[in-house]
Amino acid sequence: MGIRHIFRRKKSKEIAKDRLKILLISDRVNCSPEMMEMIKNDIAKVISKYMKIDTQTMEIQISKTGSKGQGKTPTLYANIPILDLHTK
Repeated sequence: MGIRHIFRRKKSKEIAKDRLKILLISDRVNCSPEMMEMIKNDIAKVISKYMKIDTQTMEIQISKTGSKGQGKTPTLYANIPILDLHTK
């Protein structure tokens, strides 16, 4: 991954795809897209205190998981690219 990747602007196709993902995920777990965006922003804010991350490509997902006999519970998955492990 080159330096250009970090500073490039997302194309409208990528933005639309990201919005659709958020909408589908939020629909599955009864969480509004606004709430998903607030969760993503809060997670980015906290992690950014300890390391430099790429907030443009980070992904947050909430899905329902569970085993047979138990109810499905929401589970949070985060894919957050780390640019530097040192604090800002």
